Amino acid sequence: MKTSRRMFLKGAAMVSAPFILPSHIWAADVGPNDRIVMGCVGMGTQLRGLMNGFMHQDGVQIAAVCDVDTTRRNDAQRIANEYYEKNKSKGTADVKGYNDFREIIARKDINAVVIATPDHWHAIVMLAALNAGKDVYCEKPLTHNVNEAIEVIKASERTKCIVQTGSMQRSSIEFRVACELVQNGAIGKIKHAIASFGGPARPYDKKEAEEMEPGLDWNMWLGPAQVAPYSAEVCPRGIHSGFPNWRGYREFGGGGVTDWGAHHLDIAHWGLGMDKSGPVEIVPEENKHEAALTYSNGITVYHKGGFGCEFHGEDGVVRVNRGRFTFTRGDEKVAWYVDNNDEESKGTSCHAQVLKAEKEYLADAKIKLYKSGNHLNDFLACMRSREQPCTNAETGGRSAIACNLLNQAYYNKTKIVWDPKALKLGGDGDPKWLTRDYRAPFKV
Repeated sequence: MKTSRRMFLKGAAMVSAPFILPSHIWAADVGPNDRIVMGCVGMGTQLRGLMNGFMHQDGVQIAAVCDVDTTRRNDAQRIANEYYEKNKSKGTADVKGYNDFREIIARKDINAVVIATPDHWHAIVMLAALNAGKDVYCEKPLTHNVNEAIEVIKASERTKCIVQTGSMQRSSIEFRVACELVQNGAIGKIKHAIASFGGPARPYDKKEAEEMEPGLDWNMWLGPAQVAPYSAEVCPRGIHSGFPNWRGYREFGGGGVTDWGAHHLDIAHWGLGMDKSGPVEIVPEENKHEAALTYSNGITVYHKGGFGCEFHGEDGVVRVNRGRFTFTRGDEKVAWYVDNNDEESKGTSCHAQVLKAEKEYLADAKIKLYKSGNHLNDFLACMRSREQPCTNAETGGRSAIACNLLNQAYYNKTKIVWDPKALKLGGDGDPKWLTRDYRAPFKV
């Protein structure tokens, strides 16, 4: 098949349409002992960390990095090449840098794509990779809107590609044990749950473009989003160590709802057994960023302030957050660790308390949840086994759907009715709430 790169890129621009070539021609099949070759898209703080994590694994080669900022792109390329110069057994120091992610998709030697762009780019890059037969590790939230999540779930099923969502709390023991306690009835029949995270995003309000030093392709940074003035708040130049506030604007992210909701609401799904379902009704509180999400099993998850993720049952309560875990039955504190400043937490640790709860209540548990000790390794192992990872496309997609529906309840100040089986809005919902206006040539 003789197809020029120019022809490929032209065909790949609209990811909603099939690629020119069948996916198996581009895909590099991964066997149990094959080296996994990766391309990285979006070289900000998060992906620099992910690249470092993947790069140090045996049998993994970072082959390409992509960023629309020249400084970040060149720095990531330098870091990877210097690593391989010093560790020749790990890979070759010929890592390429690209401004356009489609250059990575066009390389048939690359069989996995790691995505940590702003949210509004996730689905575009991911669908291009999946349609080209490449496995994907994509940061959470998996998508920027509901329709994109549905399309990613379909594409993963159609292509049989592996997708791991970066909702990495599922690879931490405190979250797994918390959810196993809930599912095995350790706190009795569940009355309700609480998921604590920030509020929705707001419309982009920058009226005038800030002065921008050369080296950033701002038009490509915007990509599928509408033309908008440049702001260093959403895309600071050069190498930065923090997390820019693009996520605070609806055009690029979903605020705290999708940022931390894709963690804590995801854990609520896990504990309640809702990974393949979702809320049937979302009712926002008037003039508050609080809401009640009622699920198909009849249990309500409240979005409001709290511990992180809480499960309240008839016989007790399980609360969990990163490095924090409490499990009570009636007045008995079975396991308890909040932080070093908490008097009752002194002399112990979160890990010790989690193991205590696991030993006492889950030794003979009938329900055992997916056990992953490392989120990146889980993805690599599943690339080789072709089994589904702990936060696969449907798991991550349905968590993203719940978060995006919650945002729509806040944006439109109205109740949302949802059919999680048919993946359709009910009631007075507007189908436009499930998607967005895309700027050509990108569309989902």
